[in-house]
Amino acid sequence: MNAPLITSSFFGFIGYILLVYMLAVIFSYTSMLLIAFIQLGKERKLQKNLSDEGAVDFIYTQPVTIIVPAYNEQEGVLGNIYSLLALQYPQFEILVINDGSVDNTEDIIIEHFNMKPIRKVVNQQLETQPIEAIYQSDMHPNLLLITKVNGGKADALNVGINVSKYPYFCSIDGDSILDSTSLLRVMKPIMESNKEVIATGGTVRIANGYEIQMGQVVREGLPGSAIVIMQIIEYMRAFLMGRMALSKYNMVLIISGAFSVFSKKWVMQVGGYTKNTVGEDMELVVKLHEEISDCKEDKEIVFTPDPVCWTEAPDNFKDLRTQRRRWHQGLAESLWLHKKMAFNPKYGSVGLLSIPYFLFIELLGPVIELAGYAYMVLSLFMGEAYIVFAGILGLLFILYGSLFSMASILLEAWSRNTYPAVKDLVRLVMLSLTEVFWYRPLTLIWRTEGIISALRGKREWGSIQRRGLSEDRE
Repeated sequence: MNAPLITSSFFGFIGYILLVYMLAVIFSYTSMLLIAFIQLGKERKLQKNLSDEGAVDFIYTQPVTIIVPAYNEQEGVLGNIYSLLALQYPQFEILVINDGSVDNTEDIIIEHFNMKPIRKVVNQQLETQPIEAIYQSDMHPNLLLITKVNGGKADALNVGINVSKYPYFCSIDGDSILDSTSLLRVMKPIMESNKEVIATGGTVRIANGYEIQMGQVVREGLPGSAIVIMQIIEYMRAFLMGRMALSKYNMVLIISGAFSVFSKKWVMQVGGYTKNTVGEDMELVVKLHEEISDCKEDKEIVFTPDPVCWTEAPDNFKDLRTQRRRWHQGLAESLWLHKKMAFNPKYGSVGLLSIPYFLFIELLGPVIELAGYAYMVLSLFMGEAYIVFAGILGLLFILYGSLFSMASILLEAWSRNTYPAVKDLVRLVMLSLTEVFWYRPLTLIWRTEGIISALRGKREWGSIQRRGLSEDRE
């Protein structure tokens, strides 16, 4: 067999592998889309407001500690705290953990909420960096500020767990805000399950360009930046389609650290947040799944789409690259730390389906997709037969990258009525069709960089420029 023939056969073999992979990915996404469609259809029939009123009176309402890890959040922390103080929930405390900020985060909070130093005994159940001071607001006694030596987000959350006094805690990023009913709605699965649900997560939406006052959204609308709009579309696909479907079968491995609720007892049981990973939110959820199986307990971790957390998205390529690289590194680290769960029947559907899905589609997907892009370029030099093959592959990329995004937009509009203005909906759909030509290749490269960072053992969060969501920051 001569060299050109061997090269041609090998090229064709690679092409078939890419084709089979893309078909498998499309099958997975189509299945999740159908499951999400059915679930949302059922929930659409519920009267949410009446449901909220009933939930307030629910006799098993549990008090909640809200933990806000804050590092250099001077731009957004006021809006964050205002939104938390406005929550419709019977009993809660707010712990803002200032993780050694070098900006004015601490001074702003002390000044605006009239914080006074207090003496408080802390049960050091989780090992953390030292606490420097604890303040309590004269205006809102349920608002506390804890200042500590810098130790990272996971360390700050562990401090919050040590200081907390209630059996459930809610973690929310310092640059995010909640709708007034969000805590009530994210707690409902826990309350209604008689403690069988030990963790829940809600939907995170992007609020860039929205008008926000006193921590509340007063006017919605699409931002002008195409890069931010593409992230809005991504969030819809990830939350409404992916997590909705995985949650139905208790296979969710990620509930966003920006907004999630956990049973403190179970989190303490697994040693709190892990500090040697950049993806502490996913790592905690996977640890809980492992613990549930090891203890042979019938517990659930669920995603519920109604509660909404608004957050600020990166509005430039540099910050977006930092964020995506970190997210993917966190995914790689968690899967590696829990590699014994993969394909292990002991861990049920999580071990047999969920972890393999995250390994082959979410983690390795960027590498394989980039190979697909390279394959299509090389096909131009390999002859007519391969050009046709590459054309089929390109169509599958468009189906995967753009049409599923478009379907998620329409699903969101149908089930949530998020974008009632037709022009906004048309703009989202049109932009989603461009995804495979510029946005997706860039994110594939950045996510691949995350894998490389994980392989090199780098532990850098990187900094992202925040501008703040609320006008109150002025």
